[in-house]
Amino acid sequence: MTQASAAPKATRRQHDREIVALAVPAFGALVAEPLFVMADSAIVGHLGTAQLAGLGIASALLTTAVSVFVFLAYATTAAVARRVGAGDLQAAIRQGMDGIWLALLLGAAVIAVFVPTAPSIVELFGASHTAAPYAITYLRISALGIPAMLVVLAATGVLRGLQDTRTPLYVAVAGFVANGVLNVALVYGADLGIAGSAWGTVIAQFGMAVAYLVVVVRGARRHGASLRPDAGGIRASAQAGAPLLVRTLSLRAILMIATAVAARLGDADIAAHQIILSLWSLLAFALDAIAIAGQAIIGRYLGAGDRDGARQACRRMVEWGIAVGVVLGVLVVLARPLFLPLFTGDSTVKDAALPALVLVALSQPICGVVFVLDGVLMGAGDGPYLAWAMVVTLAVFTPAALLVPVLGGGLTAVWAAMTLMMAVRMLTLWLRTRSGRWIVTGATR
Repeated sequence: MTQASAAPKATRRQHDREIVALAVPAFGALVAEPLFVMADSAIVGHLGTAQLAGLGIASALLTTAVSVFVFLAYATTAAVARRVGAGDLQAAIRQGMDGIWLALLLGAAVIAVFVPTAPSIVELFGASHTAAPYAITYLRISALGIPAMLVVLAATGVLRGLQDTRTPLYVAVAGFVANGVLNVALVYGADLGIAGSAWGTVIAQFGMAVAYLVVVVRGARRHGASLRPDAGGIRASAQAGAPLLVRTLSLRAILMIATAVAARLGDADIAAHQIILSLWSLLAFALDAIAIAGQAIIGRYLGAGDRDGARQACRRMVEWGIAVGVVLGVLVVLARPLFLPLFTGDSTVKDAALPALVLVALSQPICGVVFVLDGVLMGAGDGPYLAWAMVVTLAVFTPAALLVPVLGGGLTAVWAAMTLMMAVRMLTLWLRTRSGRWIVTGATR
């Protein structure tokens, strides 16, 4: 073997090690988060149907509210990773602190909205008269934990930017265990009912936030970074996050439109849609883990001024995305007979879900490319393009989805529109990546 041929293989192995080292713990942390809601549901479900219904409504509202601010993690990861690549750890942690202060400000604003308006929001979502009081109670108490949830997002971004995805995994697992213990103790031991579940989650979230802050503050002191809020830095964090907020809102709109269209098709179709959407979200965690690795690695290469390294890392991660997508697609096809009975015994629901599941399986390699390129461009700080691309995708998807009830095709047509959506995303992201305009080097973009 010549040195010329050995060098690319050595480079690929280096990228593989970095991707695995960052993506595997990131996947564990991503999976741990939804387990909070599952644990709450399992515990509250034994209190009664009305309580569980109330929890479902409040959890959906809280999840939506927090997911809108996921840019706190994404934008912070990219900004911190650039400074790490540039060799300025003090500035990296200072940037991370700006993101954390922004999270606290946004959390306070969300509390100011949610606590007094909880009854109106719950009524808007059509809660029954029996479930509404429980939804209001859970929403008002859990809203107090939103600042902690947003701090967790921002601090997670700081550690990812520092190329550390293990600490977020440990904190997420500890938080999940604490949440479960506290819920049981407060719901049944203290006989607080659904309020106990809400308080248990709030306490667990604040515990996670404190754990993150201890790690970040130690790093700040070690490298001489200031912990005080800086108006200019906070404003810069908000400006970097604004395009990603547009991207996230557009994506949430796509998911809401798909669900609304499926609901118009009938009970069997919406039931099947919810099953498929839950699977699609689970598959997304595996692909998003690679995207998270991409954010951290690309940001570091660009911060170090290494254009070729960024290109090679991007290429290798795309290969990973395609390979993982193929594996996931095959698993979906093979697991269909086992997966559906876990959720339903209704043959009508199964018949509606089966062909749509095939589309989900076939689209996984496309999803793999989309998630990876999304992560690459986030790591490059290319938020404005990502916002524009998602708005274009929403504009293409909306008429395609709304035509489904008119033209027919049932749930399979809905998921064909979802596949079209992912294909459009892939095209827009590929065009940008191919142009090279995302490659802007330096400690800041």
